[in-house]
Amino acid sequence: MKKYKVIANGTEYEVEIELISDDEAKSAATPAKAEETKPAAEASGEAGAVKAPLTGIITTVSVKSGDVVKKGQVLMILEAMKMENEILSPSDCTVKKVNVSAGAQVSAGDVLCVLG
Repeated sequence: MKKYKVIANGTEYEVEIELISDDEAKSAATPAKAEETKPAAEASGEAGAVKAPLTGIITTVSVKSGDVVKKGQVLMILEAMKMENEILSPSDCTVKKVNVSAGAQVSAGDVLCVLG
């Protein structure tokens, strides 16, 4: 049994993990295919449209129409399930249109802004 300290949202937790068998440990350590995570904005599907990955509330809008943004720059913050999710720019581009403002309720798939 191994003990680990985990900090989540500023709260410290102590957890214990027991190794059941070496076979399971080896398969967990070397997954067949690791999935690459993408920023929420890159999973939009529609070219130029940045869509909401989850239903939630827009708490902050950091850009306006005409702004030039860099890849990975925070466009806005979406609060969902008491967690803040950064909506990132998928590339270096210009903000063509912002469809939401702070306090707006959005559904998964709603177009938050259009980049070009």
